[in-house]
Amino acid sequence: MWIQPEEVLLAGALWVSERANPFFILQRRRGHGRGGGLSGLLVGTLDVVLDSSARVAPYRILLQTADSQIYWSIACGSSRKEITEHWDWLESNLLQTISIFDNDEDVTTFVKGKISGIIAEENRLKQGDEQEEDCGKFREAELKMRRLFGMPDEEKLVNYYSCSYWKGRVPRQGWLYLSVNHLCFYSFLLGKEVTLVVQWTEVTQLEKNATLVFPESVRVSTRDTEHFFSMFLNINDTFKLMEQLANIAMRQLLDNEAFAADRSLPKPCKTLKNVSALKRDLDARAKNERYRTMFRLTQDERLDGHTDCTLWTPFAKMHVVGQLFISNNYICFNSREEDLCQLIIPLREVSIVEKADSSSVLPCPVSISTKNKMNFLFANLKDRDFLVQRISDFLQRTPDSSWGRSFISVVVVCVFCRQASSSTPLSSSAGSESVHRGRHYHPGLPTASQGLLQLYHRDTPEDLGPKAVSSNEGEDERGAPERGAVNEMATHPGYYGDLVEQAMGLCSLATEEIERDLHRSMPEHRAFQNETGIAALRRVLTAYAHRNPGIGYCQAMNIVTSVLLLYCPEEEAFWLLVALCERMLPDYYNTRVVGALVDQGVFEELTRAFLPLLYEHMQELGVISTISLSWFLTLFLSVMPFDSAVLLVDCFFYEGIKVIFQVALAVLHDNMDALLSCSDEGEAMTILGRYLDNVVNKQTVAPPIPHLHALLTSGDDPPPEIDIFDLIKSSYEKFGSLRSDVIEQMRFKQRLKVIQSLEDTAKRSVVRAMMTESAFSIEELEELYCLFKSKHMTSCYWGSSSSAAERHDPSLPYLEQYRIDPAQFTQLFTALAPWICGANTATLSARLFRLLDQNQDGLVNFKEFITGLSGMYHGDMTEKLKLLYKLHLPPGNSHKAHLKEKVKDYRYYLRMWAKEKEPKTETIKDLPRMNQEQFIDLCKTLYNMFSEESLEQQLYHSIATVASLLLRIGEVGKKFNNGSKKTEDAQAPSPTPQSEEGLSEGASGESQVCRALAEAQLEPAAPQTSDEETKDDTSVSSYSVVSSGSLQCEDIADDTVLIGGGEQRRGSVLDVDWSITFEQVLASMLTEPPLVDYFEKKRDIQSKMAACKAQRAVERQTSSASDHELTQSILLISY
Repeated sequence: MWIQPEEVLLAGALWVSERANPFFILQRRRGHGRGGGLSGLLVGTLDVVLDSSARVAPYRILLQTADSQIYWSIACGSSRKEITEHWDWLESNLLQTISIFDNDEDVTTFVKGKISGIIAEENRLKQGDEQEEDCGKFREAELKMRRLFGMPDEEKLVNYYSCSYWKGRVPRQGWLYLSVNHLCFYSFLLGKEVTLVVQWTEVTQLEKNATLVFPESVRVSTRDTEHFFSMFLNINDTFKLMEQLANIAMRQLLDNEAFAADRSLPKPCKTLKNVSALKRDLDARAKNERYRTMFRLTQDERLDGHTDCTLWTPFAKMHVVGQLFISNNYICFNSREEDLCQLIIPLREVSIVEKADSSSVLPCPVSISTKNKMNFLFANLKDRDFLVQRISDFLQRTPDSSWGRSFISVVVVCVFCRQASSSTPLSSSAGSESVHRGRHYHPGLPTASQGLLQLYHRDTPEDLGPKAVSSNEGEDERGAPERGAVNEMATHPGYYGDLVEQAMGLCSLATEEIERDLHRSMPEHRAFQNETGIAALRRVLTAYAHRNPGIGYCQAMNIVTSVLLLYCPEEEAFWLLVALCERMLPDYYNTRVVGALVDQGVFEELTRAFLPLLYEHMQELGVISTISLSWFLTLFLSVMPFDSAVLLVDCFFYEGIKVIFQVALAVLHDNMDALLSCSDEGEAMTILGRYLDNVVNKQTVAPPIPHLHALLTSGDDPPPEIDIFDLIKSSYEKFGSLRSDVIEQMRFKQRLKVIQSLEDTAKRSVVRAMMTESAFSIEELEELYCLFKSKHMTSCYWGSSSSAAERHDPSLPYLEQYRIDPAQFTQLFTALAPWICGANTATLSARLFRLLDQNQDGLVNFKEFITGLSGMYHGDMTEKLKLLYKLHLPPGNSHKAHLKEKVKDYRYYLRMWAKEKEPKTETIKDLPRMNQEQFIDLCKTLYNMFSEESLEQQLYHSIATVASLLLRIGEVGKKFNNGSKKTEDAQAPSPTPQSEEGLSEGASGESQVCRALAEAQLEPAAPQTSDEETKDDTSVSSYSVVSSGSLQCEDIADDTVLIGGGEQRRGSVLDVDWSITFEQVLASMLTEPPLVDYFEKKRDIQSKMAACKAQRAVERQTSSASDHELTQSILLISY
């Protein structure tokens, strides 16, 4: 490519001149190409260690003048072909022009201006804005990565680092490339080349550690091996980026969504050196995630900026040092001292932002006033004018909303002040009226404006007494709505009502599960013993299932939603459920409860850290994984008395998931002695169950609600009661050191393990299911599943004709979750199928894809793929011929449009499942007849299949004999079928001409087959190309001529035009009345022993899979004595 002219002082250092004229020199880097010796090895090593551009562009062109010692580099190239094109252009367009210049300076100025003009024109024509954001050095590194590791243009480099890769106990210095989907490493030291490629989706563990053998290093673990990298310039930044990329890959495995760059990210004022646009994007995402986690905000909240400041706190009468954060919906403050002070103000509640008078005590202050007359004073702001202007810009874009002002303001101005020795932080929402009519979908419904508990107490006040009624006035609003939920409810008026109306009457798997669980949701509570509570619960759950079909409905959601409905109106309960499922408990309520399994792993790690002795004993019993899942999924609501569990829910909405971990650890700690004496899992479960059953709320005045678990586990001597307040206080005193950021870090580590474990479970399930439907071994099925899944995942990040989300349906069985399109199917077919037909392979693959795609959605799942492959490898001769015969029949009527119009509910999948279970009674007699054109295509396919066989000549002779025989059978059948029409031809010619006509027709049919076989056999070879060009892999092997004793082929070279099989052949007319049956094809094939041996021969797929696996090897180490072209194929690790 052309480059901006750069000065070169030493033209001969490390370079070899290959061409020259009076003005230009073409040079090659030493060590590149053939030969090079020791100097070439040293130069290659220096290029890698110093990250020289010569490694990716080993050719260059220099501009020289006779009187100057300075050279100018004007072009570089990665191959001889590329640089030669530039050289030829210079000689053709510039050499003659500059030869008439008298002054060498004029020559230099003219050439530099011409090259700069060419580059400017190329940049103007470029459409990719992203490339323009990256600096030239980074674009060069990205090009180097693609050429070194064989990556397509869709693979984007994020960053690259110099480091050492430990191969055994020997470090290999090189470069680590971190792209969106791969971790790559390259090293070249004194002729030894090491190349490593690891997919992020295959990483099971990332760990930063320091040992005696491996100094401060990063360990990357996969299912098969471990890799160690060390000697980073900044290991912390590198490790954070690796964690972020691995986390994105795990989201791909969960959601099958490709990584999408943030196009709304503002462009930098100037191009940042060695920082890509993707790196800026990921850094911004990391900051946004930390910001949202710190203040537990919604996922669409984007941090605009932050600055250091102080906040005046009236409750402490002091200025608290911290940071002020500004985002699109909130102004937040967090103290520098951990857990001292935190403030969150929604922008929709801000009325005035103004600069206050500066003083020595309050330099550069800013005052923020809210609509309910509260005032906040920030000081020590570095750029006060810009901050005020930025907040004003956001306020102009914030819609004015007065709904919920009083209630929201109380939550907003509630500055959370906590000391280490403070009492239990229970949230309360003292405030004015939270009922706002006119905001709900149906104001006439009682649950649209108040919680079920308030309705229940209003209906039966005599059951509680005056003391209980008066004390419950504040209890009605016990669960203060989570801050993000309140803001979403205020900014989305009418959203819940629209969802309820849209979901009304729809029938799906989620709605069926909801109906089944409605009466199991707190059946002991009177609020859910009537239609009012059940209907409210139904509306909230179905509305959320309609909002988020990816989650739909999961068991345990009904229990949590029931509690929310007791204390909140329907709409608030809905938005609290949204906050719970999508932010506070991420991935908890999906089909595989991944989030709960992740937190279960975190809980085990915390138990090992805080209670190591108990952890060892519990691991032997296998109790931790059993108990923690129900604790976390239902927030203790299913294992603890109601009045006690709701207090934990209060704490959870206040502090987040750390409260649940603290209480769970406190429960284990209180029962440590009893658990250590347990001898089996059942005894431990009984101890913990009876303990939780007796956790009571002594401050409640409501009658106790009987707990079903308590009735089942109560013994003769009930254990003493435990006050829930004492339990929560104990959890803060003993385990209050837990921090949310530490929990998030532990979650990341566990997420890698859990998701990869689930993928392994899915693979084992698929293999077990397919063992009864195919003859492949367990190991073969596992390898095939990995290859198939790899093709599916490739579409997630390198694009395809259909989105990956359409191909992955988590509600389907594991066998049908991953699907591939025709292009990916062709790649797998070419690599694995035993029937390779040269240039006709793609056609045969398309026909097999059409046959396997029974629902005609353009996708094939793993079960269908294995069905087709198993038939080719393990079927007998009849099954193989039957498959070939079907491949050449025309496709059936398409029902694709009909299937798309119909909504696929659970009944559809039940019908499909029942249909699959029905016994297949198809016999060879059920196959339709094959016409002449289809028969010719079948013969072409058979001829191409034999090209690599040892008995090639005998097979050609046999198929020619069979083809001739079948043609005559077809002619006889045609005459037999047309015999009934002879009565209409009373004036027909004499029998002799008729017989001659029949012979000519037969000869014409044989001639057509002969031409078709010649077409498959005698395709002209592709012209020879240079070594740097792609070779034509469709060239055919040397066939011998078809035996003339079996089929007359004298007219092949005379009047045959070799064209594609789908076009009309010149000089031949297809006989529409000619046809044969499958029984005739089978009987004819059985007469030829070579064909019988070929189709009865057992094929081994191991060699095919080994070839695929070799293309994805872990690493390779080769000698550089020969030409080290960077376009060589790089072996990948995972599949």
